[in-house]
Amino acid sequence: MQLIYTVLTGLVFGIGIALSGMMNPAKVLNFFDVMGSWDPSLAFVMAGALTVTFLGYRLVWKRDTPLFSDRFQIPTSTLIDAKLIGGSALFGIGWGIAGFCPGAAIPALGTGRWEVALFLCAVVGGFFLRRLLSSLPLKATS
Repeated sequence: MQLIYTVLTGLVFGIGIALSGMMNPAKVLNFFDVMGSWDPSLAFVMAGALTVTFLGYRLVWKRDTPLFSDRFQIPTSTLIDAKLIGGSALFGIGWGIAGFCPGAAIPALGTGRWEVALFLCAVVGGFFLRRLLSSLPLKATS
């Protein structure tokens, strides 16, 4: 049953991304072009997503446990460090350059555009590079 809910959730997300036009990198890039051909539709998509998320969390928190787990898995760290800021900046810069975020690029694979596949290969490469770099011992400098 969990797999069915997972697939349905992904399907709803992908349909939402497609209907909102967020699979089109030009639409996303135009959102960032405030002095040129600015397109505010991304702001409306984000506002809609925040509204649904806000309401969804209100419903979920009324439960004692999630449907498919014995406890809610909530991040406990409130630390804002260089990793968090650097990762956020890297995500934002990549989104601004490519016009894709990973969540929108996955359903966009269905368009058959090579740029989408290249973007996702770069994302996966970044995951592996980060894992490799974080496993290296840090050298003390004097």
